[in-house]
Amino acid sequence: MKGNEVFKHAVKRMGEAALEALKRAGVAKEEIAWLIPHQANIRIIDATGERLKLPKEKIFVNIHKYGNCSVATIPLGLEELAREGKVKKGDVIVLDAFGAGFTWAAIVYRW
Repeated sequence: MKGNEVFKHAVKRMGEAALEALKRAGVAKEEIAWLIPHQANIRIIDATGERLKLPKEKIFVNIHKYGNCSVATIPLGLEELAREGKVKKGDVIVLDAFGAGFTWAAIVYRW
């Protein structure tokens, strides 16, 4: 696979998926408390956050702790945020992924 092409595709698709999920949920991007992206690569995470114009404080990152745990990265992130008391009732959380087979998806979740 061509790493640079995969990177560009992942960032584009994750950004699009998050924006489409927000639109369908009727939620403004400014309401996002947390973006929990798939923890595949810090460059993809950072670029997706930039594409969505989110401050780094709203982007959950734990890749430095566990690496890329495939499909488990997002639930691990949500559990970690909840355990640490960083998620408050009513918070808008965007779960955003790009993975095997060049699939992508996002969901908007109100805690």
